[in-house]
Amino acid sequence: MSNTIILLCVAIVILLSVLLVYIYRDVKRGEKSDEKTIDPQTKQMQLQAYERLTLLVDRIALPNLISRIAISGISAKDMQLLLVRNIREEFEYNISQQIYVTHDAWNAVKNLKEQNMLVINQFANALPPNATGLDLNKLLLEFLMNNKKGALHEIVSEVLAYEAKTLL
Repeated sequence: MSNTIILLCVAIVILLSVLLVYIYRDVKRGEKSDEKTIDPQTKQMQLQAYERLTLLVDRIALPNLISRIAISGISAKDMQLLLVRNIREEFEYNISQQIYVTHDAWNAVKNLKEQNMLVINQFANALPPNATGLDLNKLLLEFLMNNKKGALHEIVSEVLAYEAKTLL
């Protein structure tokens, strides 16, 4: 009799386990279908946010930033301040876009901003006090050509494009 009770208990546990697995799968399917049925207006806002962040990434990419802010006759320190200020302003202008994109996408953009500012500050601080803005720009461009970290903006752009395509 005890063997019968044990077998009955095991059968009930297995039956409950199978039932729970099916219920869990149905709940997960429901969550996935909820994710796919995004309101068209919300979807449009998300796509616009990805577009704006892609533009931000392009604007704060060091090669583009340097070519856009090419001012001759200023010191390396002034160029440093100008480049960092420009990155901050661009970022702050687009900060509200974080509510429309994934956490990973926003972190990628934020990390790009931080890395670019760090690179600018490190190279500017390594230059002698009488260095020019042109010296800083040349040093930064050489770094970008010789270091894979210099292509971070391309990776971030690819991440944003991929996530935007998943919305389509």
